[in-house]
Amino acid sequence: MSRTGNRAWRIVHSESSLGWGGQEQRILAELAGFRKRGCTVSLLAPRESRICQAAGQAGIPVRPLSAGKIGFPLSVVQTAFWLRRERIDIVNPHSSRDGWLVGLAGRCAGVPLIIRTRHFDVPIRQRWLSYQVYARLCDHILTTSPRVTAHLQELFKLPADRVSTVPTGVDVSQYSPEGAKACFPVASEVPSVPLIGLIGVIRQAKGHLVLLEAARLLRDTGLRAHYIFVGDGPSIAPVEQKVKELNLSDCVTFTGFRIDIPEILRALQILVIPSLHEGIPQVGLQALATKTPVIGSDVGGIPAIIRPGETGRLFPAGNAAALAQAIRETLANPELTRALSERGWKMVESEHSVEVMLDAIEAIYTRYLP
Repeated sequence: MSRTGNRAWRIVHSESSLGWGGQEQRILAELAGFRKRGCTVSLLAPRESRICQAAGQAGIPVRPLSAGKIGFPLSVVQTAFWLRRERIDIVNPHSSRDGWLVGLAGRCAGVPLIIRTRHFDVPIRQRWLSYQVYARLCDHILTTSPRVTAHLQELFKLPADRVSTVPTGVDVSQYSPEGAKACFPVASEVPSVPLIGLIGVIRQAKGHLVLLEAARLLRDTGLRAHYIFVGDGPSIAPVEQKVKELNLSDCVTFTGFRIDIPEILRALQILVIPSLHEGIPQVGLQALATKTPVIGSDVGGIPAIIRPGETGRLFPAGNAAALAQAIRETLANPELTRALSERGWKMVESEHSVEVMLDAIEAIYTRYLP
């Protein structure tokens, strides 16, 4: 049985993305969390996706999902048949392609509750087409930040009770201030140089180029630091080229994809989130949980957790000079920085744990499936 005594639902999430980031991590957190609460859970995802591999390692059943356009109608029919056969109570697509495929299959199969999760605050260009997914092919929308919620309500004229904000929860037992720290060569060679990190998929929207411009400004004014870029992605080539153009090769390290994020966060003096658009970034909450100082851009859901003067520092998105100044202030005012980190840690403990997230989602499920 679930935490609040409701029946053990049969829950399926879907994800068509092949990559790995906060979105995919949240999906697994929800699946694992509701499995612990007595529900039967499974995932629909492409065989070649990273989330498929991670789910298999976590013991979560995975059904292959086609990631291409070829055979789309057949995939809808096959998925609908499977959903009906397995008597699924809840389906939750997370990306565009599976939103269509699983949304249509769920309607055909008569699934009692279809949830659609929207993770990012990015423009929706084809309003009428997207309306079909967000208003007709789902019963309720989950978002990760209030700004995304307000945008969807305004764009599609949805009533307030059709869209809910449920930020991603953090496993505070895993992401804690105490524990091992990751080792980087620069840390042992030049111990006095602060480590400044950016953790996430390397793509244009994550703002890697903005941090590099800020790094060059800081170096030109005498502030030495080393920058750790954790992750991989489609924009790695232009980011590497920018490093060379700015003559920063000796102070930037690319780690590639890593799973030891708690250890990396504990090793950093600052985590920077220079995104150009964003929901509530999971890595921001994880950093706050480890008491790692955070600087974020003022877009999407970032200001909801990185609150100036309370839990961290903000800068105008895309403004490298302002980011450089925020980095200077963070390093130059250690007592204030520690106070911000302490308040951020308390906020995550009380408002953004995994259990808080699961309780909020379960309350939504119960509204539709009493």
